Amino acid sequence: MRSWLKMLKEITIRPKDKKRIRKHDPLPVEQGWSQTLSLDRVREVLSKSSDIIFRDFILQGKEAVACSLVVVDGLVDKHLLDQFILKALMVDSAGHPELVRMTVKTALATIEENLAPANEIKKISEIGEAIDAILSGDAVLFIGQTEEALVIGARGWVNRGVKEPETASVVRGPREGFSETLRINTSLIRRKIKHPSLRLVSLKIGDLTRTDVVVAYVENVASPDIVSEVLRRLGKIKVDGVLETGSLEMMIEDNPYSPFPQIGYTERPDDLAAELLEGKVGIIADGTPIVLTVPAVFAQFLQVSEDYYERALIMVLVRFIRYVGLALALLAPSVYIAATTFHHEILPTSLALSIASGREGVPFSAAMEALIMIIILEILQEAGLRLPKPIGQTVGIVGALVIGDAAVKASLVSPIMVIIVGITAISSYAIPAYDLAITVRLLRLPLIIIAGTMGFFGVAVALYGLLIHVLSLRSFGVPYFSPIVPLRIREFLQDVVVVVPIWGQKHRPNLIDTAEPEAGRKK
Repeated sequence: MRSWLKMLKEITIRPKDKKRIRKHDPLPVEQGWSQTLSLDRVREVLSKSSDIIFRDFILQGKEAVACSLVVVDGLVDKHLLDQFILKALMVDSAGHPELVRMTVKTALATIEENLAPANEIKKISEIGEAIDAILSGDAVLFIGQTEEALVIGARGWVNRGVKEPETASVVRGPREGFSETLRINTSLIRRKIKHPSLRLVSLKIGDLTRTDVVVAYVENVASPDIVSEVLRRLGKIKVDGVLETGSLEMMIEDNPYSPFPQIGYTERPDDLAAELLEGKVGIIADGTPIVLTVPAVFAQFLQVSEDYYERALIMVLVRFIRYVGLALALLAPSVYIAATTFHHEILPTSLALSIASGREGVPFSAAMEALIMIIILEILQEAGLRLPKPIGQTVGIVGALVIGDAAVKASLVSPIMVIIVGITAISSYAIPAYDLAITVRLLRLPLIIIAGTMGFFGVAVALYGLLIHVLSLRSFGVPYFSPIVPLRIREFLQDVVVVVPIWGQKHRPNLIDTAEPEAGRKK
């Protein structure tokens, strides 16, 4: 029994001083990676894979120099490899005065300085560096039996290209979105912010995947404490692999057990550029179009980039509608249940009679009725999301027929409950951030249960508890409910519910001025 309790404690309780991580010994193939470079050792490690190409050739100078070019088929640009590396060395360099004087000892320097017309080239001297470069898509040129090699930038693979993100479409604004290729994503940011203050810091995370991660920020705009904290948390991650930024999000957020999203994300370069200009930090990972932004505050999950492309007066109304939608999506079922179950006196007589007549013959209580309807709605939403598009469109029609018509005619649910659930579903679609919409869907269920057992008193207590939890959250040291709590009037009136015109936004948001980025839970 004690062993089970100990295991449960290790799984569920997080150490206060550090994050519990899985540790393992280096894999056998990794042993000796820090040793001096050797082509034979690289062959031993990589030759068992059929997609690794070893192209051996000889350069004839004053002495014959044996060379070997190692690449991964499918990760390199073959045209660049053939025309600007192999042809340049084996054909175009014939008769070159430097080639005539080249010896085995001077071959590496001669090729680097005179014979290789590559734009990106550097020396390496360790086995691990060579293997990492090869598996990342670069070409590694081994020259003779020297203890150094040249890494030549030759990456080129099929990518999706720049397209409009389906989950963040706008009526007015840029139509380009991030792709799965890291360098395409960084170039999109460079196109938006053409200033040397934009910093892109590269990391590799994942013992096996060796995923390239870039931390982006604007120097002298982003808080140095927050930048260093982001780099510290990312540097302490020890996992086998990172395939999507969602893995990074779970490892660096302040409170992993909170249902509220504490790290923002976007698929749009203009969104990321705007947040970098506000002083936030972006985290871009290779292989995913989702880019993380930190720190995050609650208000940003109800904002979209289009808010700043339309006239301010119109967007004030739109933002107000989003906040109303958030309230309805969270509270509409629980308020209806509490009013019809415990607090009939607050309903007008005509409305109360209408509700009572509609519920006549329904075998379930209002709370049970709402739970059944909400669960069926969630099943329909998940089914529509996972099915192929041509089939997924029919789910809504079937759901409307089953829930909206057949269930009412069979007296399994009341017509007013169908209306409440419909309003709830439509209101949740008004929330722009998908992760916040999921949070609202999650919190809706316990509120229904509490409303069905304790009425408005229980709902009020639950909301107070929820408010206390939200106010206690921090994202990289920044209060989650800023600028509402603590109240900063200028930021609140400038860009929360009310959005002022661009010409009136003369100051950057004063949200990220903390000197204590570790005030939240440490990693």
